[in-house]
Amino acid sequence: MLFQESTPDTSGYMIAGYALTFFILAVYVASLYVRNRNLKQDLDMLEEMEKPVKSPAENRKKKSTKAGTKKGNKR
Repeated sequence: MLFQESTPDTSGYMIAGYALTFFILAVYVASLYVRNRNLKQDLDMLEEMEKPVKSPAENRKKKSTKAGTKKGNKR
């Protein structure tokens, strides 16, 4: 008579705990994805900044030499 109470039903709390854990893990994975994407963008930007800058005179020089060196058009 003293210990005849049934065990309380806590399945709702268990489901809420699993749902909250899943939500937190999903937010964490999304955060890792966004961080990785931003890191790749930063790396691409740094690689672009490291490339040597060509002066306009060098660009004109390359265009003029390419136009005059076409081979294989003999008939």
